[in-house]
Amino acid sequence: MADKKYESLKIENIVASGVVASSIDLVAFSNKVENCELNKKRFPGAVYRIKDPKIASLIFSSGKIVLTGGRNPQALTDGLAIIIKSLREAGVDTLKEPQVAITNMVCSYDLGKYINLNKVVITLNVENIEYEPEQFPGLVYRIKDPKIVVLIFSSGKIILTGGRNMNDIRKGLDILEQKLESIM
Repeated sequence: MADKKYESLKIENIVASGVVASSIDLVAFSNKVENCELNKKRFPGAVYRIKDPKIASLIFSSGKIVLTGGRNPQALTDGLAIIIKSLREAGVDTLKEPQVAITNMVCSYDLGKYINLNKVVITLNVENIEYEPEQFPGLVYRIKDPKIVVLIFSSGKIILTGGRNMNDIRKGLDILEQKLESIM
């Protein structure tokens, strides 16, 4: 589905979270596994980094996990498999079917044209827009359905976040482009 319209749409980061075990002895795990840091004074979970695919995970004693850094769903799946294998090799009794799902995708996109952000604010005049150029150079536009937050920059570059899959991101992008077409 290589749609020309979405050609510049690029996944920058995928975040997933869920449960991989009923409990995890973080001290034992972090002592047995390379690239795993545990400093309970600074953070209640272990930080476990893998190199390929490049994924960072936060692992908690409750058995919950947060993964970040994936650039595509397959990298996330592969990274999770490596983490599960490491947990099992370290003696952790993991769930047969870990319950981990994508909770957020961050994507970039280039509209390919300059955008007058002041004109966007004045024309749209909606409560789901925030624009304070003295504090942040981009306009923040919140889409309700799908629940996507878009950062729009005058250069035409945008960041879309909040989607749980590429369909959400594409729908948010379509809504944004319809709004902008009415202005430009």
